[in-house]
Amino acid sequence: MKHTIKHVFFDLDHTLWDFDKNSGLTFEKIFSQNNIELETKDFLPIYEPINLRYWKLYREEKVTKSALRYGRLKEAFDGVGVTVSDHMIHHLSEAYIDNLSTFNHLFDGTFEILDYLKEKYTLHIITNGFEEAQEKKMTTSNIKKYFKTVTNSEMVGVKKPNPKIFNFALDLAKAKPIESIMIGDSLEADIEGAHKIGMDTIHFDYKDSHNSDSFKRITNLKAIENHL
Repeated sequence: MKHTIKHVFFDLDHTLWDFDKNSGLTFEKIFSQNNIELETKDFLPIYEPINLRYWKLYREEKVTKSALRYGRLKEAFDGVGVTVSDHMIHHLSEAYIDNLSTFNHLFDGTFEILDYLKEKYTLHIITNGFEEAQEKKMTTSNIKKYFKTVTNSEMVGVKKPNPKIFNFALDLAKAKPIESIMIGDSLEADIEGAHKIGMDTIHFDYKDSHNSDSFKRITNLKAIENHL
């Protein structure tokens, strides 16, 4: 398999860009700026599963971008028992997006693995994230230069695991499924989605929570070297 792969496609959030760490720092900043008296250590354990549920609904076209941005905050504040006005929630949802990309923590080994791979393969991004945010994240974290193409769901009008976004990304990259591999953290969106159109896959299980033999699995980025 090593000899046939020419193109490596990465997810961005939770795969290269450390979303959990950067998101936590963003909430600390915007809560402080807006005098929200709430510790992130109390807020984040409630918010994070709500956010994941909203992103699943967004992938399935069941909520809009604006409903996602408002709903995840509204439910999280309700969940921790803190009353925040609708006006403030809308303000915080904008402030969150504006500030999120100012933090640029990457997973350990990101630069090392990208430097290793760029000598042998052409690298690409496929992301369900919002276009304006993803561009800023890649620029501020200094990884944009590694990728020949970047495909986001807003360009295509559908989200992973819809086959259209993978086929769009392959066309943009001038790549065939059989010579391409997808690396991402979501079994549903990244791995199963790419597998269904004939791409090879590596599941980046950074939380070490899915011990399945169905797909190649790694728990740190350096382990990609064992497969490519």
